[in-house]
Amino acid sequence: MATPSFDHDLFVIGGGSGGVRAARFAAQRGARVAMAESGRMGGTCVNVGCIPKKLYSYGAHYAEAFAESAGFGWRLPGAPTLDWDTLKANRAQEIARLNGIYEGLMTGAKVLRLQGHARLLDAHTVEVTLEGGGTQRHSARHILIATGGTPFVPDVPGREWIVTSDDMFDLPRFPRRLVVVGGGYIACEMASIFHGLGAQVTLLYRGAQILRGFDDEVRDFAAGEMRKHGVDIRTHADVARIEALGDARRVHLKDGSAIDADVVLYATGRRANTAGLGLDALGVRQSDNGAIEVDARFATSVPGIYAIGDVVGRMELTPVALAEGMALVDHLFGPPPGQPARTMDYAGIPTAVFTHPPIGTVGLTEQQAREQVGAIQVFRSDFKPLKHTLSGNTERTLTKLIVDAQTDRVLGLHMVGADAGEIVQGFAVALKCGATKAQLDATIGIHPTSAEEFVTLRQISRT
Repeated sequence: MATPSFDHDLFVIGGGSGGVRAARFAAQRGARVAMAESGRMGGTCVNVGCIPKKLYSYGAHYAEAFAESAGFGWRLPGAPTLDWDTLKANRAQEIARLNGIYEGLMTGAKVLRLQGHARLLDAHTVEVTLEGGGTQRHSARHILIATGGTPFVPDVPGREWIVTSDDMFDLPRFPRRLVVVGGGYIACEMASIFHGLGAQVTLLYRGAQILRGFDDEVRDFAAGEMRKHGVDIRTHADVARIEALGDARRVHLKDGSAIDADVVLYATGRRANTAGLGLDALGVRQSDNGAIEVDARFATSVPGIYAIGDVVGRMELTPVALAEGMALVDHLFGPPPGQPARTMDYAGIPTAVFTHPPIGTVGLTEQQAREQVGAIQVFRSDFKPLKHTLSGNTERTLTKLIVDAQTDRVLGLHMVGADAGEIVQGFAVALKCGATKAQLDATIGIHPTSAEEFVTLRQISRT
């Protein structure tokens, strides 16, 4: 497999989910693999994304659970309080454990692991500036860029006083007043999490409704539930500047109003993390937003250089990066014996938003279905979950199916409510297999659960 003129068959830049998966399985196929990572192993997901976010989301539910427990007969001796330092320390311990596991995966696969910043000198040569000093040059038959994304902050006056999502899990002091600027899933998750942990949260979004790109009814329903929980969502809100007032911050809006906060979080999107890679000099094409352009086999415009994951900006989800890594390995080094080569299919990928309550979704939104199919049937229900008949919580749950009126195939399935991500994951398998509404109707539900709503929806809400 290896040619004598190259040090390695594959050189991976970036130790996140996609890069680790590609490096590990390429090595298992007999390839000689090296990896350079300048930070901690695991990438965004492990260090400042999915994992710490979900851990803090779990923690943020306890105050509400303590309050709800009274309806079930529990009596607590006093008001519970959050120890922010304990939460941070326990999170850091778990992340360090995961960092070690990722390092171990590389060691076990006999991948040459380099700690330092890599840049491309040409289509087959990488220079690594090592963390401990010095540089090394490595040649490779194939080079894979899997450097992920990084938070994007617009050029707003006073931007030096803001923080990004990368900073939120390890703030030195818990923010009693938090302003979140942005309306995407990261902004909404952080708003929900920190409100649940005890902060007074104001979310500012310049658009008409949060969570652009999701089903419109889901967006409206989720926004309403977040407001009921206590998050102050303000749409059509444009920030003019940010001012420091000692340790506090003042956010001035373009309508002349102002909001004081302890921390101002900008969650206004992410951009491909390509700084210092040397892509321009090599002629690696990038889109207007900086994402590396690749073809169906993840090849860039320069032969021999490939890219996967958030840095290509297709679907910025950890499982997508993993799947892209596997598809690339099959393409470069062949599939496992007796198995077909994997390709990447971006249709029907489920996702969740860990707001309070959470969102789970798979397939087309109602608007997408109307544009792509035409005649559809919409089935929906919103209800008070059984738990809240005693809890005193006014939270409601939304379930929604979008069906092709001609073929009866379920095109989209959406939920806002407790355990939405867990529930939708199972239904995503059914949709991938082409499930019809008749097949859902013929399925016996598990009672009493919220999930059973998806197999008991009978009344068409609209066409």
